[in-house]
Amino acid sequence: MPNPIPRPAATISAIAAEVGVSVPTVSKVLNGRSDVAPGTRARVEAALARHRYKRRPRRPATAGPPLLDLAFHELDSAWAIEIVRGVETTAAAAGVGVVLSELGGAHRPQQEWVDAVLARRPQGVILVLSTLGQEQQYQLESRSIPFVVVDTSGELPGGVPTVGSNNWGGGLAATRHLIGLGHRRLAVISGPEDVLCSRARIDGFRSAHDEAGVPVDPALIRHGDFTVDGGYRHGKELLGRADRPTAVFAGSDMQALGVLRAARELGLDVPRDLSVVGYDDLPLAGWTGPALTTVDQQLRTQAVTATTMLLQLARGEDPPLRRVELATDLIVRESTAPPPNA
Repeated sequence: MPNPIPRPAATISAIAAEVGVSVPTVSKVLNGRSDVAPGTRARVEAALARHRYKRRPRRPATAGPPLLDLAFHELDSAWAIEIVRGVETTAAAAGVGVVLSELGGAHRPQQEWVDAVLARRPQGVILVLSTLGQEQQYQLESRSIPFVVVDTSGELPGGVPTVGSNNWGGGLAATRHLIGLGHRRLAVISGPEDVLCSRARIDGFRSAHDEAGVPVDPALIRHGDFTVDGGYRHGKELLGRADRPTAVFAGSDMQALGVLRAARELGLDVPRDLSVVGYDDLPLAGWTGPALTTVDQQLRTQAVTATTMLLQLARGEDPPLRRVELATDLIVRESTAPPPNA
């Protein structure tokens, strides 16, 4: 049976004729211009998607250097700064500037942000702990703007380039360490329940209990927000219980700082009365009192890997891997020890 003859790619003029608008109007939509009526824009975008239109890549005609967009769901911690440094260093070495954005806590950008990206026509986009809707994804693809997701907030469609770390393995290693020291009553303060890495770290926490035959107390599983305040609030409540835990696994170093403060206020010595493990291995982890045992998830390596992958895609190259999961490593310092009376 003969192979079907492929349908020729649609042109801007053909799409304009189909929608009943001018060629400049289609061009304005492709370039993210705001001076197009919402209804007209929606019809043009639908036609672009229907025909799987994809613009030929080209460097934006600007006087400045080429750019890439780096977007965080939130930009308020040392965790984010580590990623910014990794991206900026790698981009600068390639002569590419970085436009930094915060999505106001949302894990999916507003359309206005996407429109601004389309107008800038960067080399590509890196999304951290956030992702795109299907229509937004196609909008970037149709303009030949590649994107890479770092530390995904949820499951992504196949083919989306991603870089992350083994969050389940990190949770497993942290909890194994505490159980190995003799702790049998452990608490975990992870991140938001709707975020994939938070759930994976708790899954690792549970798995370590299962393999050691140690029961998990559901009352000691908490979902925080990765902030110092979240760690403090949950820590104060957990450590104020009559049946308090002897160890806490915090889903971020910032939350671990909050737990350390709660312990101090309650007169608990770390690690004599309480062991604490963090997550991230931020530079400050080695300078806390006591120095923090934590899980290194290679934040800068994630950023460098994602940026390298994005620049390869922008050059029309096919990266060796489109889904990268880096190993984690437990860094043992001074905040963990056997439980009292062990």
